[in-house]
Amino acid sequence: MDNKLHFFHYLHFFLLLSSSCFSLVAFSWIPYNENKNYEGSSDLVNLEYHMGPVLTSPIKLYVIWYGHWNPSHQATIRDFLNSFSSSSYAPHPSVADWWRTVRLYTDQTGQNISTISLSSEFFDFKYSQGKYLSRLSMQYVIKNAVRSYPKSLPLNYNNGVYLVLTSYDVQVQDFCRAVCGFHYFTFPSILGVTVPYVWVGYSGKQCPGFCAYPFAWPKNSGKPPPSTTNGENSLMGAPNGDPGVDGMISVIAHELAEVSSNPLVNAWYAGDNPISPTEIADLCLGVYGTGAGGGYVGQVYKDSWGNGFNLHGVKGRKFLVQWVWNPLRRRCFGPNAMD
Repeated sequence: MDNKLHFFHYLHFFLLLSSSCFSLVAFSWIPYNENKNYEGSSDLVNLEYHMGPVLTSPIKLYVIWYGHWNPSHQATIRDFLNSFSSSSYAPHPSVADWWRTVRLYTDQTGQNISTISLSSEFFDFKYSQGKYLSRLSMQYVIKNAVRSYPKSLPLNYNNGVYLVLTSYDVQVQDFCRAVCGFHYFTFPSILGVTVPYVWVGYSGKQCPGFCAYPFAWPKNSGKPPPSTTNGENSLMGAPNGDPGVDGMISVIAHELAEVSSNPLVNAWYAGDNPISPTEIADLCLGVYGTGAGGGYVGQVYKDSWGNGFNLHGVKGRKFLVQWVWNPLRRRCFGPNAMD
């Protein structure tokens, strides 16, 4: 059997074997903690390969828009996802350049993580599972999307990844309290097969200071937001005009990097606990440019309005996306690095 197809067959077997042993744990993006910033400190990190599969077939991304979405917000996210393709035109440093660091990770046969592209979309504007989603009910959102008639998503267990994006009025288990996004995989008992998926929520209304940093300030930080000499707020401006959406962009990138490099929780991660692994993007939370640390995002660019960004995308878009761990340089790295 082709090694590129082994992942999903092995994943099915793994879930059947382990579903009685593990609770429903997803692997999550959490807010920035400066103690987890290892940029330039390779001796502090023991990122290891645990012999599991990575996503080596060209990744087809299926987006599920859950709830009521602002079309301009959808357009921003859609343009970001379309920027991953190496054939998309964008100046350096680009989103496609950023993904090349993720593609450095390989499986035990030496095959690299593959390309990623937006395949199709589904609009669940009727809130098929209600306005509160548990981590388990998230899988029923996917089930609804692949079984709705007549416009459903394909059930692609060969090389599909499902991206569930929830609107401003949807509450998700642990959202705003512990996580801003997570990746996991579906149970055979729900879909009949196992497929990896990612969830990210819009944080512009519910918890912008928690999930849209550095474009918003945490209310419970205990410190006032940075200010200019005349006392005005000097928070970084969002390059696409909405802190909630621009914050989502980095969380989406974070989770896509990790679901590709550790889809079965036995591939690339640091630490000794596979139930709560420190993955390739977790190592670089809060790092967006050279010199990042201690709450400083690093050296990034500013557009003509003073908004911060570090990557270019299609249609002239600009994005601010956190760095990921580079396995060759053994440090956090992004294409906007100054060194």
